[in-house]
Amino acid sequence: MSPVPTSLITGFLGTGKTTSIRSLLQHRPAHERWAVFINEYGMVSLDEALLDQPEGDSVQVQELAGGCFCCETADLFKPMLVQFMRRARPHRLLIEPSGAGHPAAVLDMLREGPFFRQHLDLRAVICIADPQDFDNPRTRANPVFHDQLEMADVVVINHVDHRDSDSTARFRQHLEQLDPPKLLIAQTTFGNLNPEWLDLQTTVMRQPEYPEAHSGLLSERAAAPAASPLAILSGSSPPQPVPAVPTPGQPVQLLNSGQGWWACGWLFSPHDWFPRHELLDLLEGVSGVQRLKGVFHCEDDWWSINRVGREATFRRSAWRRDSRLEIICDKPQDWGALHQQLLALGRG
Repeated sequence: MSPVPTSLITGFLGTGKTTSIRSLLQHRPAHERWAVFINEYGMVSLDEALLDQPEGDSVQVQELAGGCFCCETADLFKPMLVQFMRRARPHRLLIEPSGAGHPAAVLDMLREGPFFRQHLDLRAVICIADPQDFDNPRTRANPVFHDQLEMADVVVINHVDHRDSDSTARFRQHLEQLDPPKLLIAQTTFGNLNPEWLDLQTTVMRQPEYPEAHSGLLSERAAAPAASPLAILSGSSPPQPVPAVPTPGQPVQLLNSGQGWWACGWLFSPHDWFPRHELLDLLEGVSGVQRLKGVFHCEDDWWSINRVGREATFRRSAWRRDSRLEIICDKPQDWGALHQQLLALGRG
């Protein structure tokens, strides 16, 4: 079997990585099987639902939730990816790390070990970026954000239709000054990517400026007591153990925190449904949100919500398995109060 063309799609929280992957899947040749391996920082997997792919073998999706590939879930990354590759037997592999994750450790894992060296053909690293993040002093000073840009071979500036042209120009100028130079700096809207970019090759070994960005977290993890079980949820593999099973009116709530982020996720019974307008009003009103993703059974259809900061979009969803929600914030939240509000909205 020839090595599988493999692309790492990086980018900070909320830049549009999953939307970009969805756009790439639309260009999949009919005779090919593609595989998508996704890392969720939060405990509830949602990107498979947001990809809206039909059932079948043409596109296989595996999600690993509960922390970043580079640290909290590093021990699971290699065996799960190996198992996924053997099961999916793809013609192409797309890997989406968490937006909070550092790319250096992921690239190191993909470049080492006999299985990956033999079976993966690692192509150019593609980073999806938002000019708004570059203008945000806190994000700009984040070592992970910095090295995501530094280690990318290709940087795609997304959301240019919703960003000030001067802001986009400043960001592009910054990218053009990085050394080594990028293979490509492109601009796009709605996360649309040219599928030809997946086959760009590079011989440049880009070095991170902050390789130890997550080392403190790793040390804490090694010294800390064992954490609660990770939620590993995917429709492309046999069901994995989770802390509990949601029943009508009794959702499962899962918490996660670290690296300056606080996350909470919910899994609801497929029999629960929600009044759409009241639900969207509630979710739009949550403060301190860096990232919010959800898919819900509502009175008229199933709907997905995708929120970055205060910008939210809604669309009908083909997902039918259950309702689920994941919120990542930059400050502690009263998750208990929000839990009660969600319970009050739910209908059985």
